[in-house]
Amino acid sequence: MSSNTGPTSLPHRTVSSIRAGAHSTTAPVPPQTPARPITSTFGSPSASSRVDEDPIVIEIGSRKLRLGFAGDVAPKKIVAFSPDQLRRTGDFRVWEPDFASQWRGRASGKPWGADHELWKLDIRHQDLALIGDKLERELRDAFFKYLLVDSRPRKVALVLPPTIPIPLLSSTLDTIFHHFHAPAISLLSSPVMTAFAAGTRSGLIIDLGWHETTVTAVYEYREWFKDAHARAEHKEDRLRDEALSFEECEEVATRMLWCKKSARQPYRRPAEEGLPTVHEHEEEVEEEIPPTEDHSPMVITLNSCKPPKTVEIPFLRLAEPCETTFFDTRLSPSCFDDNELPVHLLAYRALLQLPLDVRAICMSRIIFTGGCSHILGLKGRIFDEVSILAEEKGWDPVRGKGVELYKTNLKLKRGNARQASNGGIPIVVQPDATSSDGEAMEPPVKAADVPQEVDQVEDLIKREQNYKPSVQGLLRAIDSLGPWCGGSLATQMKTPALATIDRDIWVQQGVNGASRPSEVDVKTGQRQSMGPSGLMRGQVTQPNNWTLGVWGTLF
Repeated sequence: MSSNTGPTSLPHRTVSSIRAGAHSTTAPVPPQTPARPITSTFGSPSASSRVDEDPIVIEIGSRKLRLGFAGDVAPKKIVAFSPDQLRRTGDFRVWEPDFASQWRGRASGKPWGADHELWKLDIRHQDLALIGDKLERELRDAFFKYLLVDSRPRKVALVLPPTIPIPLLSSTLDTIFHHFHAPAISLLSSPVMTAFAAGTRSGLIIDLGWHETTVTAVYEYREWFKDAHARAEHKEDRLRDEALSFEECEEVATRMLWCKKSARQPYRRPAEEGLPTVHEHEEEVEEEIPPTEDHSPMVITLNSCKPPKTVEIPFLRLAEPCETTFFDTRLSPSCFDDNELPVHLLAYRALLQLPLDVRAICMSRIIFTGGCSHILGLKGRIFDEVSILAEEKGWDPVRGKGVELYKTNLKLKRGNARQASNGGIPIVVQPDATSSDGEAMEPPVKAADVPQEVDQVEDLIKREQNYKPSVQGLLRAIDSLGPWCGGSLATQMKTPALATIDRDIWVQQGVNGASRPSEVDVKTGQRQSMGPSGLMRGQVTQPNNWTLGVWGTLF
């Protein structure tokens, strides 16, 4: 018998023998690369294509931070800034028995509620490095705990208010570029994204924010007019024992504050044409009796004051903060500063300064947004006050005693009426001409009096396409999903942003490398159809000629 001198190869030693079977006598085949790459419709989480498909949308405000993926209907995480975020690792003072009562000492020397906000619009005496650290901590915590993203750099779309100062914008961009290595950041305007989320291209955006109320007119995705109403801040060196904590005041304000109705309701257009049916009991003149005021007490327990106590506040007095903060109808409009106007007067003046065609579109698309817009009855009160101002004063920006005398002059009225009836052009009226038979001839018909012919083809096309004319010229309020949802939708649709900043260019040049929007030649990059400050603005191909969009106009 012959014996094998070499080592015996067992069939379970190789993977190929296991696949072929224990009795296979074929030689093991080394692994080979397939001739064609295997493609799959399901992308891997680590694939490079996912970086472009899933940009991160971040909305940054004074008090809250919203972030999530583009295309989502709601943000994955909403961060509310608080003093607990300033704690370091290993700080266990929050479990001390008297830690809750020490908030007065920690809040002394600062404006009340300063620890609950990220920044102020007044950048004087602010530590920009601290703002960047607070933002970086919250973004890092949200990225790895709620978004569940890896360390691969991703594109970021920032939804920012148009009134943010350049130093705060620079600190935000530095934080995202240096700590998260985003390859590019797109800047989106908050009012434009609010109109985008409402499904309209134009509108009057009333943002009832934390520091101020901003009224912005958006027409065809362009910001035409911005005006702001600021609120005063109080700074105390030492808080008294009767003072309440910020958390408790915010809870009471969120749950119980409400707004009164206007003293005089505006005129509402009837839904049906013609005179309404009058019943017999309506013919009698009855004296209007105002509704009785609700003085029922509301019991509120306060635990942050010294000593804790329970107070009873009439329900009517819970409407006074809205009355004094947003309206203050006791004073004349001439008593207010430019930045302290009531909200309804601010919105009316914003509409008054718009061109006629822009005003007709924006006044039919009034959108309320911001945290204070959730107060019960506040949006309806602002809308009613604006309607009353439009009924009383009209849309004529010229006012005064001379204008009133001009309007009450009967001679001027008669001359204006005659000129208006003639179409603004003087026409010489000739005596009635007679024919050769002595019969009077009909006067010539003016071109303005001839009715326009109906285009049957155009009417047929409109009926087939279910065409509905756009609503304009009427005061109307519509709802919106908010600026973050608008930014998520616009980013998912790959809509070009107002400004796109590349990381390499920002690292080299910083904020000082940005040019003004008027200095950027957009024709060399792409043909534009909406102007230099519109939403559909393309990216400029020249790396040395870039801008911050509407935020760079303050340079």
